[in-house]
Amino acid sequence: MTVTFRKSIKILPGVRLNLGRKSVSVTVKVGPLSRTWSTTGRTTTSADLPGPLGYRRTTTRRSNRHGQ
Repeated sequence: MTVTFRKSIKILPGVRLNLGRKSVSVTVKVGPLSRTWSTTGRTTTSADLPGPLGYRRTTTRRSNRHGQ
């Protein structure tokens, strides 16, 4: 059995601080659109579309190490 930890704290209307076992992130939500920035370098943009549809795009920060 896997044990996980996740806690989400509302800072302001539409702004949340998300605490996890390996990272911390901040989510800003305006209407159906939201954007999340994580300490691991991941940025997620998502939108709740009408009906069962939705959109999500995740990008990660690239390492600056060359030749390794």
